[in-house]
Amino acid sequence: MPQAAEQFEKWLRRSHPAPDSGVRLVCLPHAGGSASFYFPMSKALAPAVEVLAVQYPGRQDRRGEPNIPSLPDLADRIFEAVRSLDEKPLALFGHSMGAVLAYEVALRMQDAGLPSPVRLFTSGRRAPSCERDEGVHTQSDEHMVAELRKLSGTSAAMLNDPELLEMIMPAIRSDYRAVETYRYEPGRRLDCPVTVLTGDSDPRVSIEEAAAWENHTDGPTDLHVLPGGHFYLAEQNARVAALVARRLDGGRADAYAGGGLASAEGSG
Repeated sequence: MPQAAEQFEKWLRRSHPAPDSGVRLVCLPHAGGSASFYFPMSKALAPAVEVLAVQYPGRQDRRGEPNIPSLPDLADRIFEAVRSLDEKPLALFGHSMGAVLAYEVALRMQDAGLPSPVRLFTSGRRAPSCERDEGVHTQSDEHMVAELRKLSGTSAAMLNDPELLEMIMPAIRSDYRAVETYRYEPGRRLDCPVTVLTGDSDPRVSIEEAAAWENHTDGPTDLHVLPGGHFYLAEQNARVAALVARRLDGGRADAYAGGGLASAEGSG
């Protein structure tokens, strides 16, 4: 198998093929998350936007591969997969840890002289310059499970199942270590538009910290505050899909997300 095809098969999942789409959207999951998290968004945006969801090693069909506990190393690997794509316009969407990864992948595209993303969507994550010393990855499994319960991003059934927990905890701890030890390089800025999304009751991101993404690009930014906590996205998928569609298609959201979604945006 050619190297480019191998990179695609390993890192990117395409739930709804859309060969005639006008743009691709590469989606990067949260810490402990997997490509399947973006299935609803992929379904909502097809066929005009083709969603490619990143699958990190150490989970689901890549469970047998070692985790990568370094965010720069993870960004390097994802960039190599993304650069293997053809020249169709590309946007990036990242939630939580995925937002920082998407930012770093965009920087790598820029540094390599490739076309910048047509837009970067950052969701549920403070700007890279807004550092917090949380240290969840250094705590016990019990502490980490309590954190997961607080954020409501992992099903209670899974958190209550010792065998399942044993399977997923290594990937979760590795991802938390990657994002918590990450430090951005001051002075590095994107040149693409950035759309920022956050939940109005997210315990991990203040509105001010979300707005600070404007300090990381020379392009325009817009901030949208939606009802919900850290995983507002799970409940607000239709609204987010409509917003993504508008930002990628100049307002013709009904062509992507279906009638009725276009007016669902909440902004702040």
